[in-house]
Amino acid sequence: MSNSQQKPSWSLQDNKRSEDQRKAFKPTGKTPKKSTAKYIVSVILVTFLASLSLTVGSQKKLEACLFSDFCFNSKDDVLVYSLYVFSTITIIVITIFIAYKFGKRFGEQVKQ
Repeated sequence: MSNSQQKPSWSLQDNKRSEDQRKAFKPTGKTPKKSTAKYIVSVILVTFLASLSLTVGSQKKLEACLFSDFCFNSKDDVLVYSLYVFSTITIIVITIFIAYKFGKRFGEQVKQ
């Protein structure tokens, strides 16, 4: 009886694997590395670069004042204005995330 006449198995190789090939996919016991920090840093960097490009690409001279005596504009203070845009984007994203979490918990409580 050849291998092709046997009961079909999950292997697409018609059970022709060697023992070393079968051991290649066994778990090693090592935990996979978590790259959450890399993702967070890359998202922060991309967001900052987006805010920098928005500031540099602006045709108008935009001005913002944090206090009555501390004002800056997009043409003279590019880095400060980019940080201002970055912080605005970050606050909006965090607010949306908190609203999502709150809505999810509220929805679960209403279901009960």
